[in-house]
Amino acid sequence: MTEKELSELTDEELLAKAKKMKSNSIMNAALIGVMIGITIYGVIKNNFGLFAIIPLFFLFRAFSNPKNKALKSILKERNLE
Repeated sequence: MTEKELSELTDEELLAKAKKMKSNSIMNAALIGVMIGITIYGVIKNNFGLFAIIPLFFLFRAFSNPKNKALKSILKERNLE
């Protein structure tokens, strides 16, 4: 969803999206923990191979989500945080 589409939503819809984003962040934290564990295991067992590179790529993708940044900025503009 782009920032323009987010700005057209009502306050209630934005708060619902923020609540969903918050619950998704718990799941993301668990997955990030698993990926860090896989990376550490891969480095210990196989030096720095495929098992280390793939989870690191997904970690990068998880932390650079532009949708969450746009939603947070609109929530801040409307003082809904």
